[in-house]
Amino acid sequence: MTTLNEELTARVAAYGTWAKRRRYGADGPNNRRLWVLACMDERLPVDEALGIHVDTPAGGGDAHCFRNAGGIVTDDAIRSAMLTCQFFGTREIVIVQHTQCGMLSANARDLEKTLRERGVDPDALTLDPTLPELTLAKGAFAKWIGMMDDVDDTCLKTIDAFRAHPLIPKDVTISGWIWEVETRRLRAPRRDKSGREGTDVTPADFGLKGRQPPRWA
Repeated sequence: MTTLNEELTARVAAYGTWAKRRRYGADGPNNRRLWVLACMDERLPVDEALGIHVDTPAGGGDAHCFRNAGGIVTDDAIRSAMLTCQFFGTREIVIVQHTQCGMLSANARDLEKTLRERGVDPDALTLDPTLPELTLAKGAFAKWIGMMDDVDDTCLKTIDAFRAHPLIPKDVTISGWIWEVETRRLRAPRRDKSGREGTDVTPADFGLKGRQPPRWA
């Protein structure tokens, strides 16, 4: 039986290693050598959905976690994935999107129109003030927003995009999953709508007509 002193000494040492792991580069990876891309939605609990501990220190710290609207591939998602895989020892990417996603709830062209009505010109934007070279072609703003027509289809295409990207090593394991907010369960994405247990909404359920700009074509 260990003494409390021994337990505390080990805990302090473990936390010190956890806190300084970035100093070791690829030799100081997160616990599972894992990068997670997830939607920013508050109804998607990453730890519960994947059975890992992302934010808990010393004994947690299972993954680098990147969240954006929809959990989709973007230039900054690629940037973060490249860094974690090429330099920080990550060997697996898991993408988790979810049903009832807000990215189904509006048409990107309508969102662009709203911005114009508020005095913002989407064709004359500095996306990143620290990187003015990063620009969008005229007319590309609605496509850049990345709204969805179908969560499962988007998840599958996001997986394909990471697998095909030259900045992501070919030996990195990449998978994608759908979290059902209605049932609090995880499932694989599928194009066969009959296998989705009837839980997901489509843009039509939000009153939308027509498809989104063809980001995922």
